[in-house]
Amino acid sequence: MAGERAAIRYAKAVLSLATDNNTAEVVNNDMELISNTVAQSKDLKDMLYSPVITSAIKKSALLEIFKGINPATVNLIDTLIANKRTDLLAAVASKYTTLFEQQKGSQIAVVTTAVPLTEALETKVLAKVKELTGKETAVKNIVDESILGGFILRVGDTEYNASIANQLNKLKREFTLN
Repeated sequence: MAGERAAIRYAKAVLSLATDNNTAEVVNNDMELISNTVAQSKDLKDMLYSPVITSAIKKSALLEIFKGINPATVNLIDTLIANKRTDLLAAVASKYTTLFEQQKGSQIAVVTTAVPLTEALETKVLAKVKELTGKETAVKNIVDESILGGFILRVGDTEYNASIANQLNKLKREFTLN
């Protein structure tokens, strides 16, 4: 929880700086790149969390991996390295994207499914979320086979869990309580 609060603070600071410099959109693209890259690379994640790897090595690796990023993003990396909080990089990037979308008046609906969403389903999800929230929404699909089936929809702070795994866990809890 403390890490999440810190990530939000860093993300707000970077968004404020980027907005002042009229580079919020460019920095958002950097943050999406960072978030996706860290999520897909176990080695990168391990490096960010490693207490053994020196700050200088982490900095040179990150700047090499993310060549051509905006100076505001480089400043974020420098700050996280100076404060020994590189483990927050992916969380800060994710929070930045969420805050950026909120600032624009839109939002991101994260839909976790066991299989990738089809275009038809994505369209239905977008229509339903817009009907419920009244805001423009982009859909981000996360595939997690462990939910077995169904979906988990997260919009902002609200989560609707209609996964098979969740329903099975509820049944299991009911049987163990009775």
